Amino acid sequence: MVRRLNLRQVEAFKAVIEFGTVSRAAEIMNISQPAMSKLIAHLEEDTGLRLFDRVKGRLAPTRRGMRLYEEIDRIFAGVRQVENAVEAIRRDEQSRLLIGVMPALSGSFIQQATSRFLASQPNVFCSVQSRSSQWIADGLVTRKLDVGLIIAPIDNPYIVAEPLMAHPVVCILPLDHPLTANSVITPGDLDGVPFVSFDPESHTSRRVAQVLDAHGVAPNVVMVVNVSPTLCEFVAAGVGVSLVHPLIVGSLRDKVAIRRFEPTLQFDFQICRIRDSRNARLVDAFLDGARQAASEISRTILTPDRE
Repeated sequence: MVRRLNLRQVEAFKAVIEFGTVSRAAEIMNISQPAMSKLIAHLEEDTGLRLFDRVKGRLAPTRRGMRLYEEIDRIFAGVRQVENAVEAIRRDEQSRLLIGVMPALSGSFIQQATSRFLASQPNVFCSVQSRSSQWIADGLVTRKLDVGLIIAPIDNPYIVAEPLMAHPVVCILPLDHPLTANSVITPGDLDGVPFVSFDPESHTSRRVAQVLDAHGVAPNVVMVVNVSPTLCEFVAAGVGVSLVHPLIVGSLRDKVAIRRFEPTLQFDFQICRIRDSRNARLVDAFLDGARQAASEISRTILTPDRE
């Protein structure tokens, strides 16, 4: 008799994918390793799918396993939205600000901007969602968000946008990389060089690819990531170099070398709000915090001795 899937199996599967090993996933879920292995085995049996290959004693997700994970992750994202809605309803007596931020700004910058805001508005409940620029724009229009930080230009009469720290991309490198001897990095310097890239479909990645293709340059893309803290960590670890807006470097500025890149490739982040916002006072306060955080990054990262 076929058993129905249960939530514990799904949680175990998700944990193994996200934490890499059965032992670490078991620790996170506060169960024994044999119990974790049994949950995974029952999930494979109940679905009739081989979700993992056993490689040298470790579990490696199969193609079907990753497809299932993507579906589960979408469902859990929806559950988190419901949880956020419940929390917002519970705390209805409080003021609240709903913030959308693109993945490139989801690290140190959004933490600094939001912390500055909360320091001036201590009783406000904040929700921060890291999603695509289009998702954020849609969230603003449908009033699911109060403020958004994006990079792709948005043409919508209901959205007011202002540039946030417009600046050309810079090249970030491991501190001991040979190219740190150059004060300026050019496309030719990157030909065949190990490179850490954002998702190929992202606005940043497409713009960078256009410039490099125009110069007949093909860096050796060794890793693709979708959030800026991860990208910067891998550059700092020596995996490769990258071209990024300096705003994303944040707290890792002492762990990577930063060099100018020519020809100039201008990136303008946008800070957006809906016209006639219900939370105009709070949005204004958040915008002030975001501008201050961007200004601080300008002083600490973009000074000549850092490039």
